Amino acid sequence: MEKILRDKKAILVFVLPGLLLFTFVLFIPICQSVYYAFCDYDALTKPVFVGLKNFVKLTKDKTMMIALKNSLFFLIFSCVSQLIMGLILAGLLTNIKKGRNAFKNIIYLPCVLSSAALGLLWMFIFSPKLGINQLLAKIGIEGPLWLMSTDGFIILPMWVIGFVALWQYVGQSMMLYMAQISGISTALYEASYIDGCTKVQTFRHITLPLIKPMVGTAMSLNAIGALKFFDLIFNMTEGGPNHKTEVLATHLYQQGFKYFKYGYASAIGVVLLVLCLIMTFVINKLFETDSYEM
Repeated sequence: MEKILRDKKAILVFVLPGLLLFTFVLFIPICQSVYYAFCDYDALTKPVFVGLKNFVKLTKDKTMMIALKNSLFFLIFSCVSQLIMGLILAGLLTNIKKGRNAFKNIIYLPCVLSSAALGLLWMFIFSPKLGINQLLAKIGIEGPLWLMSTDGFIILPMWVIGFVALWQYVGQSMMLYMAQISGISTALYEASYIDGCTKVQTFRHITLPLIKPMVGTAMSLNAIGALKFFDLIFNMTEGGPNHKTEVLATHLYQQGFKYFKYGYASAIGVVLLVLCLIMTFVINKLFETDSYEM
């Protein structure tokens, strides 16, 4: 193995396929998208360079402002809720001996199901005349318009979709935290119990500091996923009513694939890319830790 690692040709053979895939599937399309962001382009004619016109237009686009607000809401809601719920579930399941795998599989199951199918399922559940409202009507309660209300700074449909997203993806955070917790030496826990610490104190002073790198990783994944959020919203509300549930990804889709404004859609994509990079950098700085062994 050491001989292979010293062989530059062998290293190139192993690295080259991944490097080519990254270059042609990610790097080149990203560069093209950045270029198109500065062009007037409809995919039928050659792109015409217009400078910052698309980005100036973004600042005057009311739907873009709504989409940005909703994306930032999802970012904050996803990071906070999945951090809290993921840690709680990981802590509880780590201390359960019987049925741990069953509970873990049940919680993680929504992560591997189709988001499109789940979006349609929850759309029917929150339909005004079906699902939850039908059950409430039987006991004399008139249910709200779960996916159609437009009242408030953050409207009710956004909260509903946020909780559905939490239900679907919290299992991912839980699994990451459980994997990190399983690598902590049991000797540390035994020593804390001997010193008289409760399980809550042990979790706070031993578990949390030692899983801090994984918390940063999970939050980075949650933040990027929240900013790119598309499938559940598109299937549950399609950005309605009146564009009130638009996010950056749905607005990009509408402009690019419905109105064929590829230059303008690329500008939205650049904004989305910059936000993802900023959030990744910030989270990595917040959760930066020294290397250690457990």
